[in-house]
Order: sequence, then structure tokens, then C-alpha cells
Amino acid sequence: MALEDDGKPKIVVAGVGGAGCNTINRLMRMGVGDVLPIAFNTDKKHLEIVHEKARKVLLGASVTRGLGAGGFPEVAQKAALVSKSQIAEMLAGTDILFIAAGMGGGTGTGASPVIAQVGKEAGALVVALVTFPFAIERARLKKAQEGLNRILEFADTVVVIDNNRLAEYAPNVQIEKAFELADEITARAISGIARAIFEPSLVNLDFADLKTVMSNGGISMIAVGEGHGYDKVEMAVENTLKNRLLDADVTDARGVLVHISGGTDITIGEVHTAGEVLTKDVAANANVILGARAEALVQGKMEIIAIFTGVGVPLFLRK
Repeated sequence: MALEDDGKPKIVVAGVGGAGCNTINRLMRMGVGDVLPIAFNTDKKHLEIVHEKARKVLLGASVTRGLGAGGFPEVAQKAALVSKSQIAEMLAGTDILFIAAGMGGGTGTGASPVIAQVGKEAGALVVALVTFPFAIERARLKKAQEGLNRILEFADTVVVIDNNRLAEYAPNVQIEKAFELADEITARAISGIARAIFEPSLVNLDFADLKTVMSNGGISMIAVGEGHGYDKVEMAVENTLKNRLLDADVTDARGVLVHISGGTDITIGEVHTAGEVLTKDVAANANVILGARAEALVQGKMEIIAIFTGVGVPLFLRK
């Protein structure tokens, strides 16, 4: 796995299907620096509304004629396989591949495992961030479970965002806004990690750190929170521990990646205090990696994104 000429890893974000492409749009609005965004879809019309600066790949035009997968993962899988050489060309030389997709529909469910496989064959560290349907969506839930099992075969880590927990996180938000919130959380996680790797930070992350935590991470959970004012650290940690977006037990987590953003007044002491409290329940031998950035945009606040890797089978999949 060769890093780019300037010594920085090549980071690609692949948005797969409708939900994944929405994440690409949000990332582009946030600004992603040196990250390469690529939108993959079987739906030509949806690709046309993806940000103009993102690369776009229409999967399996000969299979779907650009009309989408119709909610059938097997159609999307076939489309992705037909386009495998084009996917491989796009992902050549990638060091870190983030895949954003929704599980339970057609393209995200069926095509993302193929893209994960191609990324793995290219030598990349593959981290997928996927959303899971509401419990009442029984047909979509079954497809989602099958899609999750397939992508786990190839991705190093699969961060699962459960829509049911998202609804608890923001109970008064309309469904459409809830989906946008999932996009925002995914985009914030990817952007935060990428910026901590590429740009000078209060506490830097590097490619080796990410690989240590994410390699063979299996099913993983993301938690988010923020605090403000004089007790911002305690508030941010409390909110993060409460806002776990997957019903999973963190005590057996094999690794934890904590990324903290604060104002220009944030201190190393505050960062370490937050990290210690967030990870106090994980095993003593778990790999804990901390990254932190000082940004004027979050002055007077602390924002935390924590990813717990290797948490085992989510509780809702055991039922």
C-alpha cells in the first residue's frame, strides 16, 4: 500500500445509492479538503443532482439502463459487477476507503459489498458507514441484514447507524430530517477523521492510528454529542454516552476512535479527560486512539464523535 507522493494517504469517500450520494452532497457542502468523493448509483437522474465537483459513476448501465435497481439488491449487485473494472480504476491507489450507504434498499445494499471488495483488492483500509431501517420496515430490514452480512465479508469495519436509535436521538424531528441527520453524522465523522489526518491538529491522527483501530473492526457503533459553557466537557461526554446510534454493548469493544472538536480555547487536559471518561468501560487491552481539533466555528463548545469497533452482533439482530 503506497502513500501518495506528498506522504499523505489517498482517502476516497464512496457514496453508494441514494443515501450514500446524499452523504456525498453534504460532505461537499462541508468541505472535504484532499478527500476524493465518488458517487456510485444505478439511477442516472439521482447522479445528476450530486455535487458537480464529485466524481460520478453510473453502475451497470447495460443492466438497469440508468433507471435504478428498483429496490432489488441482486440487480444492483449485478450492475456493480458489470462495472467492476471501472470501479477498480476509480479506487486504484486508495489507502483509506470510506463507504457511505443505506441498507435495505436496492443499490446501497447490493452494490456496496462489491465496492468494498474492489477497495480491499486495491489494498485499501475499508470502513463502511451504513444506516439500518426502522424495525417496522420488515421487508427492508431483512434485505438490510443480508446486505450487512455481505459487506462484512470485505470491509475492515462496518459502522451501523440504526434509524430506531436515531429517532430516539432526535424524537421530534420529521422522518425526512432524520435521514438528513444520518447523512450529517456520517459526513461529520468522515470529515473529522480526514481533517485530523491531513491538517495540523491539537492531537493528530495518522494513517497508522486509523489502521490500528479499524483493521478487523467488524460491526462498530458510533456515538455523538456536544456540550457548551463552563461544563462543556462533562455535558459533551454525557450526551455522547447517551447518544449511541446502535444498541450494542461497548464493554467488549476491540478499539475506540475518539475525535473531539473544540474552540480555540480547548485544552489538552479537557481532551484527555473526555477521552478517559468515554472509554472507561471498554476492555483494558482495547486500542484507544484520540484525535482533537481546535476550530473557531465551535468556540465555547465541545463536539465529540466516538466510534467503538468490534462491538459484536447488535442487540436488535439477536432477536
